Amino acid sequence: MFKGSFPALVTPFRNGEVDWDTLGKLVEWHIGEGSHGLVPVGTTGESPTLTHQEHERVIAEVVRAAAGRVPVIAGAGSNNTLEAIRFMRHAAEVGADAALVVTPYYNKPTQAGMIAHFTALHDCCDLPIIIYNIPGRSVVDMSPETMGQLARLPRIIGVKDATGDLARVSAQRIACGTEFVQVSGEDGTAHGFNAQGGVGVISVTANVAPGLVAQVQEATLAGDYARALELQDRLMPLHRAIFVEPGLVGVKYAMSRLGLCSDEVRLPLVGLSDPAKAMVEDGLRHAGLIN
Repeated sequence: MFKGSFPALVTPFRNGEVDWDTLGKLVEWHIGEGSHGLVPVGTTGESPTLTHQEHERVIAEVVRAAAGRVPVIAGAGSNNTLEAIRFMRHAAEVGADAALVVTPYYNKPTQAGMIAHFTALHDCCDLPIIIYNIPGRSVVDMSPETMGQLARLPRIIGVKDATGDLARVSAQRIACGTEFVQVSGEDGTAHGFNAQGGVGVISVTANVAPGLVAQVQEATLAGDYARALELQDRLMPLHRAIFVEPGLVGVKYAMSRLGLCSDEVRLPLVGLSDPAKAMVEDGLRHAGLIN
């Protein structure tokens, strides 16, 4: 069920408010472009600066718009376990297919603390959980051994791995089993991630190039790594340009150049610098998305 390309959806804004009409149009566009699922209200969806009410409505609107055509993995992470339980239960109530839950950030739990956190979320409702391990943002790093313990729980089904360490995929296969769903959280190495045993990507770049990112995934899952590499070569300058400054800022600017949504972000993030804009535009041209 959870294989292929899953755009980490942006939350479009207009004049400081969520642009609900554009959000619905983006869901339709992604499905039409061949995305295999959608992930609203992750980091790229600006979850740190959405209110709880906005967070929950975005999840509900994306589930409604997708209408069962592709799975929706709802962002439900927090460094407050009680708050994450609220998001988990809401996502289950509105019909999300799974929850993406980041390792708790800032308060730096131990491995035992992470086990307790994810166990509480597992037990709070029937929604499957994909662990989001991103040490660069959360500071803590869930070890493969800890993940293996959590994988014994029936509804902890996979990981979005943004460590950038491709050897982790093999280590996690050993610790968690070969059926444990491993998806990449890093666009630039997603091709190699699947060669190690991964089955997909939760992608920032797929917000602007969903068709190409989906084709890379389809090629790797079919074992056609030569074709996947050709496509990855087209995308790599765009992957790199988007992340010169915060990725959601870069991808919103790229989307604005294609007329998909405004490039508006919420403070403390600000718009792209002119040099970064030039890099994104070069990446869009290299990918064949603009002339």
